[in-house]
Amino acid sequence: MTALAETEVFSALGDPTRWQVLVALAERGEGSATVLARELPVSRPAVIKHLLVLDRVGLVGSRKVGREVLYSPRTERLEATARRMAELARAWDTRLAALKKLAEG
Repeated sequence: MTALAETEVFSALGDPTRWQVLVALAERGEGSATVLARELPVSRPAVIKHLLVLDRVGLVGSRKVGREVLYSPRTERLEATARRMAELARAWDTRLAALKKLAEG
């Protein structure tokens, strides 16, 4: 994942409502904007806007079924994001351990 793509993913995840939308989708597996809006404290148009952002950064996918658009989490992007966060955490742990060693030295 490029630095720009990472930034966009983290920015998308940083919005509390988008996070709620993604969590609701993860719990359901799949859902329409109408169904999600019933579960969240935002309007259907707001849910659609958040879904479009999540779709643009690859965190959700969509498929049309009749007149409805069903959204679902894209696990591969979520897993890649989780791996990147774990890498960052390991790097910081290493830095902090080195700093501690210097301070105690």
